[in-house]
Amino acid sequence: MELPPYLATMPMHAITEMHGEAGLRERFRLEGEAFDADARRRLDEALELAARLHRDDRRSREPYVNHLLRVAIRLMHHYQVRDVDVIVAGLLHDAVEDHPAELAGEAYSGDLTTAALAVLADRFGTRVARLVAAVTNPPWDPRRDRNEQYREHIVASLDREPWARVIKVSDFTDNGVGVIHSVGPKVEALARKYRPLVPVFRDLVTRADTPLSAPVRQHILDQLDLAEERFSAILDQPAQRA
Repeated sequence: MELPPYLATMPMHAITEMHGEAGLRERFRLEGEAFDADARRRLDEALELAARLHRDDRRSREPYVNHLLRVAIRLMHHYQVRDVDVIVAGLLHDAVEDHPAELAGEAYSGDLTTAALAVLADRFGTRVARLVAAVTNPPWDPRRDRNEQYREHIVASLDREPWARVIKVSDFTDNGVGVIHSVGPKVEALARKYRPLVPVFRDLVTRADTPLSAPVRQHILDQLDLAEERFSAILDQPAQRA
């Protein structure tokens, strides 16, 4: 596939629609040119692991790895993150939650989540494992509302991990602003899940200890406004007249 020279300036969902995974991988490579050789090696290793773990996963109409690539690209490009641990954790943010047994492998002993995080700590360092742990959902209590549990987990977990907030807001932006790229009945379910989180992320992004510049904070707040508009468009349609 021949990719256009202006790929570095295209919106990520436009790259996804026009060029798919290959385009996002090339955009990821272009963003990675801002880093030294050792950092690029770590980023490539994390992407390779994420792609292997999620190789059979789909997200609406696309391979799941596309979502992980967009989260990482957003961190590098829009959020101007140069902390490699954070970007690595962004690529692997769903690895422990979705594929703990495959990640743990022979290291499995007792709790799968703990074993999977130990593997990440061994390969990428304890800080990466800690960041991934902060954005990994705990087991659900079937007696309680799942969306309410999700919100409570985010509030509690991200309160003590400022860099994990940055990862999670990139994830949320891809899911929230990108909700219009989903299809079928899942669209409404996603909007109901994510709309109550908009004020939560506004609070987290504007906290003094969240490590983002003022222009990046404003960019994120604008994206949260856009996400809220899209949730409202999906959920607040007036009843159709007969």
